[in-house]
Amino acid sequence: MGSISSQVGIIIAIIAYLVGMLLIGFITSKKNSSVGDFYLGGRQLGPLVTAMSAEASDMSSWLLMGLPGLAYLSGLAEPFWTAIGLAAGTYLNWLFVARRFRNYTVEAGDAITVPEYFSNRYGDRKKILTLIAALIIVIFFIPYTASGFAAIGKLFASLFSLDYHVSMIVGALIVIGYTMTGGFLAASLTDLIQSIIMTIALIVVLVFGISQAGGWAAVVSNAQQLSGHLSLFRSHIPDAHNFWALGTSGPYSALTIVSTLAWGLGYFGMPHILLRFMAIRDEKKLKLSRRIASVWVVIAMGTAILIGIIGLGMSRAGTIEVLPDSSAAETVIVRIAHRLSEFGFGPALIAGVILSGIIASTMSTSDSQLLAASSSVSKDIVSGFLNRKMNAKGEMLIARLTLGIIAAIGIVLAWNPNNSVFRIVSFAWAGFGAAFGPAVLLSLYWRRSNRQGTLCGMAAGGAMVFVWKFLVRPLGGGFDIYELLPAFLISCLVNVVVSLLTPAPDQTITDVFDKVAHM
Repeated sequence: MGSISSQVGIIIAIIAYLVGMLLIGFITSKKNSSVGDFYLGGRQLGPLVTAMSAEASDMSSWLLMGLPGLAYLSGLAEPFWTAIGLAAGTYLNWLFVARRFRNYTVEAGDAITVPEYFSNRYGDRKKILTLIAALIIVIFFIPYTASGFAAIGKLFASLFSLDYHVSMIVGALIVIGYTMTGGFLAASLTDLIQSIIMTIALIVVLVFGISQAGGWAAVVSNAQQLSGHLSLFRSHIPDAHNFWALGTSGPYSALTIVSTLAWGLGYFGMPHILLRFMAIRDEKKLKLSRRIASVWVVIAMGTAILIGIIGLGMSRAGTIEVLPDSSAAETVIVRIAHRLSEFGFGPALIAGVILSGIIASTMSTSDSQLLAASSSVSKDIVSGFLNRKMNAKGEMLIARLTLGIIAAIGIVLAWNPNNSVFRIVSFAWAGFGAAFGPAVLLSLYWRRSNRQGTLCGMAAGGAMVFVWKFLVRPLGGGFDIYELLPAFLISCLVNVVVSLLTPAPDQTITDVFDKVAHM
């Protein structure tokens, strides 16, 4: 990777970053006097922290690894349409959900978790909605958290030639440390810092990469020589024997584009993003948060895609090695950072910041998933559904204990570096989007929506994700679309039909709806 001084520079930058995360957890722990503070930060987030923590917790390592790798290997089409869908979903979620959801959670019993909101919204005294929603969160978030731990372990192991298991445990313990001590506020503040580090990493890699590839004209010319690489409607297929041959390209059809755009639907049901809407101090500041978040997402994803194309130019220029498959291509930013570190101690420190950005992109998602999953067990199932009451100190103890147990399960699931836990990420996104997305939208905008419709729609959406993924999609052809789209539509349909076939909600419920609608 370079000289000893280069390695020292990288290590110093990464250690400084990790220690900083732990310090934030320790400092913010003093502000957690109740479970409401631990899981929602006392609803005291400012607009900047709200915006950037929401997006950092969303943009996992795929932003700095998956998206550039896809652009490097297959060209613009798939990453472009994915980014368009995610950008649109981000903006629409902030526009239509953020403020009304924040107000509704306050008016409907001051809910501090998403499952609690559903029961409070529909007057579900038996907390059945809380239980089902909490179970959905646990089912999808525990393996999702494990994937984050595994990503950290693999990154540390590849950077420093360390044992994967040691690397994974150390990384997991750091995430657990600042999340368990500082709770939601620590996760949100660290997410803000992590989003800044991710931004710095993207900008530095972009500028340095262009210079190392021989300039922007050389980058474009190189990509144009590969079949379909810069097309938005064709996907490049590299030659298996000669990477720099023209290769072939396959059509990126309208159906595939619609399927890819459907990723944006997932935002309406993401618990860790909805929690940020709930936690802002002044709901009137959400417009500012929306602008910040939307602009950052567009710039970050656009830059990540460009880095993939630039990395291809660097490989052509011989400044980084050729990355012939998806696994290797996803390390393009790591390879560029290694190249930068070869220029001395100062550049090595900057390279360390870039690599910290990759770590940050993973940690910012893992901490939010841990909190969402642990709150579903301790707050929603133990305190809510099972109705186990305790004092503030006892609630805090249960909250932290639950978080630790869930994290330990995540470590166990991430133990095998060759397991398929990463495949669960897109599946979990579909699960949340289909189960919670329609339920959230209808609860906010349809007065006639009721408890039975929401319960059935939630169950149907979650079940259809499994059915489509494992039974329908393998049929291929017109059925080969991302499971989120059909599951989302089925969930909406079932929610509406069941709500219309069952009794209308009580006036006490519709009165709250009317109040929120006019706020």
